[in-house]
Formats: sequence, structure tokens, C-alpha cells
Amino acid sequence: MTYRAGIIGTGGVAGMGILGLHDAADIGERTFRASHAGGYREADGIELVAAADVDESKLDRFGEAWELPPERRYADHETMLAAEDLDVVSVCTPSFLHREHVVDAVRSAADPDVVWCEKPIASSVAGAEAMVAACDRTGTDLVVNHSFRFTEKLRRLRELVVDEALLGDVRSVTTGFRMELLRNATHLLDTLVYLLDARAERVSGYVTGENEAVDSLEAGREVDDAGGGGFVVMDDGTFVTVDCTVPRAISSMTLQFVGTEGKLYLNNDDGEWRYWRLDDDTHVESPLPGIDGAWTWEDDYREAFPNAARDVVAMLDGERGNPSTGEAATRSLEVIVALYCSHYTGGRVSVPLARPLRDVTVTSW
Repeated sequence: MTYRAGIIGTGGVAGMGILGLHDAADIGERTFRASHAGGYREADGIELVAAADVDESKLDRFGEAWELPPERRYADHETMLAAEDLDVVSVCTPSFLHREHVVDAVRSAADPDVVWCEKPIASSVAGAEAMVAACDRTGTDLVVNHSFRFTEKLRRLRELVVDEALLGDVRSVTTGFRMELLRNATHLLDTLVYLLDARAERVSGYVTGENEAVDSLEAGREVDDAGGGGFVVMDDGTFVTVDCTVPRAISSMTLQFVGTEGKLYLNNDDGEWRYWRLDDDTHVESPLPGIDGAWTWEDDYREAFPNAARDVVAMLDGERGNPSTGEAATRSLEVIVALYCSHYTGGRVSVPLARPLRDVTVTSW
């Protein structure tokens, strides 16, 4: 059996190149493996059969590049969802549209068993919660594309930190990545909550107001999303600092964990993972058990999309559970929204967010 997939939104991450990651001259002009369509092409047992986009020129470029016949290219997502019988729907539209498109997909005649939605899950916590609730009501698996979760090295690292308590009790984490908070820090904060298996409890934030994609990457429209950071106290007591204020050119995605039995340094941009065990009050550098080398964008990130598509197939076959749920994705989103709320109110914000704060919307793309 071959499962059928459709895509809503045919820009960058759908298959035509990601702003800031791929060469600007290639974006929209060629196909990319690190994409939803690329994942479907690489995975056995599933094929991309339809796509929808309100921008018909973009839709036609995507259709030609990924060999979709004209009759399978739809000028709006409602028409595609009414016409096609789909096992999976990918949502690759801007984050402020995710709620609408995910809810429409799970309520539609297409009746997908899985929705594979781009990160961040939504532009508000209320939106994310509505998406999760809609999927729960229809029995649909909502898979959020926090792509680090689909890499073998990070999965093994979680086993070491969470299941095997390699670091003992983690007391402190220092994190950093490039601006902006919603667009980019979602990767950093999802990795944080994934490796700690914890939820934020108290947040204090600062927002710079700078947006690199608008200012220097020529994204073409104004959004709320900006650089920023702050501190987060997790519900297990771990103290976390977050710095996502710097531009891409001088940034590195880093996390440094300090625990009662060891410490860990991760630098994904420079390909450096280091671990020290605590031996008689002395930190002794040691190999990470079962991990060969460090995580890199060149190798691990580009495999994340095919891995995710294979996981989707395994979920449809009943062979595995959801590795990146909507509930988990909401844990990173609520930290980001809390950072904004803290900055603009001048106060500390508690998590779970109070009802009015869950409606706060941060626009990105």
C-alpha cells in the first residue's frame, strides 16, 4: 500500500528552498531534499499526490518541480481537501495560518490520519490548543516539524539525559541561537524541553525589536517576531538562560547543561558536542555513549525531513507513536509568548499562561 500525501502551502519548506538556509538564487527555482516534498520522495510507502496554494504562480512552479499534474494543483486548500482522499496533509503555510489550515484539514472530507505541520505550531498558545483539541476530536495525529526530534543523535542524547540520567539532576542550562524568537528560537526551546522532559514555570523576557529576515533577508513584510531572550525556571527547578538576540552570521546554536553528575556542551552550528562526567568532584571529559560525532546542519538536519516522513509512514502502519506531538510543541511556544508578554508588561510571567495571555498573537511567517 502506498499512502497519499497533500501539501498546503508550496513555498520554502514545502520543497522550494528555505530563506536563510539555501542560496537565495535557488529558492523557488529547484527542489530540496530538506523539505516536506523531499521527505515524501525519500520515504518508501508514501507519495505526494496534491498541493494547494493561493499564489498560483508559486503553485505551478512547485507542481512542475515536483511533477504534480495540473489537475492536482489547487488554488485553495478547501478545494484540495474536498477533492482528495489523503492519508497525510502537510501544512507549510506561515505560522499565523496554521490553526485554520490544520483544523480545516482534520474536519474535511480528505480525512487524513496524520497532519504534519511546520514549526512553530501556531502564533498563539490558544491557537495551538485549538489545533490539538481538533485533532483529538477526530483521532488525527498532529506531528509538528521540530526537525531536531527526527535526528538519531538527538534521540539518543535524550535517552542518555532523560532515561539514563547521564547528567544526574540538571540544575542549569545556558542556551543561545540566532534571532528571531518565534521563527528560530522555537528549535532551541523545543530541544530544551525535549532534553529536560520538563515544562516552563516562570519566565522573564526581553525583546530587541530587530528582525533579520525583514531587515536583511528581504522577507517582504513586517511582523512582530524579533530577537530576544531572558530567563526561564522550569517546573523541575532547572534555571535556564536564553539568548536569541544575534544575527545568523555570528550565531551558533548552543546549549550547555550542568548536572549533579556531569555537564554537556552542544554547539550545532560548529559541530561540537562534548561531555564531562563528574568523578570525585572533578569533571573528566568522556565520549557520549552511543553517539558518533556531533550534530551538524549539513548531515543531520538534511536527513530530518526524510526521517520525519518515514516516521509518518510508521505511524500510519501502527508501528510507532508520535515523536513530536502538538502538546510538546506548545511547551516551547508558551515560553516564547511568555518572553514577549514579560517584555511588554515589564513583569514576570507564570506558565501555564493565564487565559488572556494564551490569546496573545506573535506574527511571523
